[in-house]
Amino acid sequence: MNKITEVVKIFFAYLVRPHLYPELGRKIIKNTFQRGSATKGKETAEKWCKERSISQEEAIQSITGNLNYPKLNENYSEILQNAQKIEENTPVKMGGAGALDLIYNLCEFTQAQNALETGVAYGWSSLAALLSLSKRNGTLYSSDMPYLGKDNDVYVGCVVPENLRKNWKLFRFADRESLPKIFKEQSEFDFVHYDSDKSYNGRMWAYNVLWDKVKSGGVFMSDDIADNAAFMDYCLQNKREPIIVEFDGKYAGLILKS
Repeated sequence: MNKITEVVKIFFAYLVRPHLYPELGRKIIKNTFQRGSATKGKETAEKWCKERSISQEEAIQSITGNLNYPKLNENYSEILQNAQKIEENTPVKMGGAGALDLIYNLCEFTQAQNALETGVAYGWSSLAALLSLSKRNGTLYSSDMPYLGKDNDVYVGCVVPENLRKNWKLFRFADRESLPKIFKEQSEFDFVHYDSDKSYNGRMWAYNVLWDKVKSGGVFMSDDIADNAAFMDYCLQNKREPIIVEFDGKYAGLILKS
């Protein structure tokens, strides 16, 4: 598919989804006036992350104090195998699984009753969080906008098994529309995972909004923080002390709310 055809297909995908019109307007502005936002400060951010990063294992052990922490591929091997088969048979390709042990153990560490994530795709992160939350009959609130032009709507969260879905509320809007709807239902969260709009401006808006909703003793997590300098700048400007985790050649940032 050439670039013009792809743009036209995405535009018409917006047109048939009126609930996404506000995001269409923001996309037009972003692609017209903020084209450098996606990679702003990327080189500096990569260096900053590399100098501070630790492994997923080190992060879990440091935060939880548990040297023999639970691992999903040992404790939930059948569920993960089934999820992998579902992904392999899905015709639309989306984002990868990510640091699932980290997400699960952070939910366990905070004994999360309410968690929030932005960005779902196949639902790997959702699955990891729900495996913990379901133990306490907690709730995961998810904000997700489809990959427009790829017709992936029906596959969003497809790896999450049916028995966990009673603990899951999925809001199918852009974050700026989803989050106010979520906050009307729940105003505080033990664990927040950001993995949606990766632009600098999008992150800086979301980080400020989401941090205020993290409970004392909770954890905020953001994926792919070396894409641009947003996470670094947010931490420096607000005097946050992050933990930087390297996983599969990418970096995630964690901030514990004391």
